[in-house]
Amino acid sequence: MKALVTGGCGFIGSHLVDRLLSEGFDVVVIDNLSTGRLLNLDHHKGNSRLTICIADIVDYEKILPFFKDVNWVFHIAALADIVPSIERPMEYHRSNVDGTISVLECCRKSKVDRVVYAASSSCYGIPDIYPTPETAEIRPQYPYAVTKYFGEQYAMYWQQIYDLPVTSLRFFNVYGPRSRTSGTYGAVFGVFLSQKLNNKPYTIVGNGMQSRDFTFVTDVVNACFSAAGNQNAIGKIMNVGSDQTYSVNRLIELLGGEAVFIPKRPGEPDCTYADISRIKDILHWKPLVSFEQGVGIMLENIEYWREAPLWEPDSIAEATKTWFKYLGNKA
Repeated sequence: MKALVTGGCGFIGSHLVDRLLSEGFDVVVIDNLSTGRLLNLDHHKGNSRLTICIADIVDYEKILPFFKDVNWVFHIAALADIVPSIERPMEYHRSNVDGTISVLECCRKSKVDRVVYAASSSCYGIPDIYPTPETAEIRPQYPYAVTKYFGEQYAMYWQQIYDLPVTSLRFFNVYGPRSRTSGTYGAVFGVFLSQKLNNKPYTIVGNGMQSRDFTFVTDVVNACFSAAGNQNAIGKIMNVGSDQTYSVNRLIELLGGEAVFIPKRPGEPDCTYADISRIKDILHWKPLVSFEQGVGIMLENIEYWREAPLWEPDSIAEATKTWFKYLGNKA
């Protein structure tokens, strides 16, 4: 068996590569290294079953040959984060929409057996229902969310029209080792772990009572692998979550340390919480890593965030000015 992972040098993608290689797959990675890091796959250096192609997924002609004889494709590559998507919407559309169409066409032309699309729970925006089912109203709040949802729609359209065997998985708040350390203000774990390393207080948005469906990366990888191997998943859209929701204050308790509070941000839900009954029914999948276990693993690997930017209240305020400017009057 041969698998291809777009964004395989990134956070989720590199963990997926680990799993595929451990299962005996030959693996092809396509990554332009805009956010991914070759360091994330350093432990596989010299493995003859791993091929890394440094390329942009939008470059259809360049990436098409790498899909030859591929059985499973996992489309993980995307530009993430809220603020940059507001500032550079065309760039996000190019990567997350045009790039997805390019990958789908490569899959179609190469007649791959299965495609798994990494969708985002941000499509739900601020939902009315918790836990939130796949049938909830789609309410994206910013360009990143819109482009990931459009990518999903194209993926499902390719399944409907071209019979491409696609499954879409909507990820909820994925965390774990190797999560992004880029200069962009974004994921809470990267922010908090850098602050802990530098003996700075954690910057809690609002009152810290807001909760997130923190889902450990290996559970997400298990869901991807299960979806690719199950014919009943074709044409389905499924949430991937932890089956629970945890407050930011609880995260601070587990990390240990002082905190300061910064203004609540518009367009962010007070809660994310996936209804995962569909994926349980179809794939018999369930999350295995508890929040407490996951945070413990993060602390064991904390040195990875030594190079991450250190965010403090003033720099966060400066970095999120665009956020408040464009979304503040919509709140």
